[in-house]
Amino acid sequence: MWLPSQKNTTNYQKARQKKPIFPRFRLWTFPIIIDGPFGVVSAAELIGILLFAAYVLWAISAYAVETNKLIYKSLLSSLEKSCLMLDIMGLRFGSIGLFCLAFLFLPVARGSMLLRLIDIPFEHAARYHIWLGHLTMVIFTVHGLCYVISWTLQGRLIREMLEWRDIGVANFAGVISLFSGLLMWVTSLHPVRKHYFELFFYTHQLYVVFVVFLALHVGDFIFSMAAGPIFLFLLDRFLRFCQSRTSVDIMSARCLPCGTVELVLSKPPNMKYNALSFVFLQVRELSWLQWHPFSVSSSPLDGKHHLSILIKVLGEWTRKLRDHIANFSEQPLKGLQFQPRAQITASVEGPYGHESAYHLMYENLVLVSGGIGISPFLAILSDILHRIKANTPCLPKNVLIIWAVKKTEELTLLSAVDVESICPSYSDKLNLNIQTYVTQESEPPLEDGIAIPSKTMGGSSFTMSKGNCMSNLVGTGNIFWSGSYLVISTLGFVVFWGSMEVFYIRPYSISSWWYQGLLFVVCMVSSVLIFGGLVILLWHHWENRNLICDEFTGENANSDSLQQKEENVSFSPFQTNVAFPEIRKYGCRPDFKAIFNSVAECWGHVDVGVMLCGPPSLQASVARECRSQNLKGRWNQPIFHFNSHSFDL
Repeated sequence: MWLPSQKNTTNYQKARQKKPIFPRFRLWTFPIIIDGPFGVVSAAELIGILLFAAYVLWAISAYAVETNKLIYKSLLSSLEKSCLMLDIMGLRFGSIGLFCLAFLFLPVARGSMLLRLIDIPFEHAARYHIWLGHLTMVIFTVHGLCYVISWTLQGRLIREMLEWRDIGVANFAGVISLFSGLLMWVTSLHPVRKHYFELFFYTHQLYVVFVVFLALHVGDFIFSMAAGPIFLFLLDRFLRFCQSRTSVDIMSARCLPCGTVELVLSKPPNMKYNALSFVFLQVRELSWLQWHPFSVSSSPLDGKHHLSILIKVLGEWTRKLRDHIANFSEQPLKGLQFQPRAQITASVEGPYGHESAYHLMYENLVLVSGGIGISPFLAILSDILHRIKANTPCLPKNVLIIWAVKKTEELTLLSAVDVESICPSYSDKLNLNIQTYVTQESEPPLEDGIAIPSKTMGGSSFTMSKGNCMSNLVGTGNIFWSGSYLVISTLGFVVFWGSMEVFYIRPYSISSWWYQGLLFVVCMVSSVLIFGGLVILLWHHWENRNLICDEFTGENANSDSLQQKEENVSFSPFQTNVAFPEIRKYGCRPDFKAIFNSVAECWGHVDVGVMLCGPPSLQASVARECRSQNLKGRWNQPIFHFNSHSFDL
């Protein structure tokens, strides 16, 4: 059983007597559904799902009743009534699908100001995109099937499917749009996405075909029902494209003995991000198309000029990255000095994540991770230690880290946080405890005080003195420039479409629905490229000017901070940082019921932030225990707030 130190417990109780805090439930952090098709669902998410489902069911039933009344009064044959019913319901399903489509593109706008304003990070928003994607494609599929069945009954299936009307919907354009949507949907299903990620990634680029031919299918007026969120997605996509054009040199790279790669990237000093942020990384030497998300393992307070990520070697792409770094580390140092840009370059999107420092909302934290899931929590721990050292406001007072790994050598990742250099006297203000569980080893790899020898005692690495830093266009970004980009691009679209109506469509009597839909899309894209591009150009110029002002200081800081990082971080396969109070167990998994009962007994009636980063099975176990503890309803029971930092693309 875990117990906090007596000294810190006494200080914490005194502090709470001075300033009473009343814990309360929060809908966003109270897990309701654990084992279901949606994964772990909070109370707020469940309310949203029910409201959305209620609208869809109400719309379908209302349309069906209205259509049935209309057809019942008509003097048509039974076959004609069935075909008319299918045609009308197909139309109704199409309108409902457009409503769902309007929400589908909002969650995938990673750097969207909307997501930042409501403080929903992308790893949460990605789940909503998956849910909405399934619902949207089911509705659009039913929409298409209604017409296919109706046309088949009437014996004109092929003729109708190939028809392209000027007035009314263009059927063939709808067939192309639906077919591309079905390809994206089938390849995004979990079994396909898990085993054939590249197939999922490449076919998902068909969203361009899907959107363009949807506009051709329904015309400008109907397409405008879903155009707003699509326009926001275009803004975000173009901004990410501009950011990713910057080639970022990797300042430092090392292959660790535990099968993990550490990369240190150069960043501008004014880049803002939080300890729970993540970036999308593309290594051009490996692939020009593949982007992979990784959590940031360094705190913003670790240094103004660098950002670190830890990458677990699991798939083909990560194996290529490890081999690439190992090959460069074997080159002579002289060659590395004279040709730094020929080593390894990357493109980066982000950082993304919570707009606010989410881990600073709680005095009591329980951080649960599995394997490489410890990465964001290393950033949290470093951030808290830096704040304690600088005497800046830092709410966390009790931190319990629960970490499950397969092998002992993975525990060396804890050494990435050097307590002695950050804040050696942290124990006066922070009650920190770490429980580690080595699940696939029954006993420690030490016998009679002698370490078992290993062939992987060292690691491959190379270091550069400086590098081209990341662009600051996306992520938390700059509110002024982000707002200007959104407003000016929107005004540009209004100007373009208004001019198109006044000077082209009306004077030349353009009446074709599909052509007006195409012009609508062209105006959307043109406003983003021209008006948005102008703002990005000015934004980029402003960013470069600020970097030039700090160029000399930045170069020295890059070298000094990286050198300090290299000197302080020492990786050994069977040692962790001895400054941490650690409890290590072998051959077992965490017993969350016993752990949470112990936390409840020690901390009392308080808010406890439970943050998790790990596989779905671990998420379910922790969420289930949080729900169980919260439903006990004892007056002296803590309220556990479940927060997942895991996401699946």
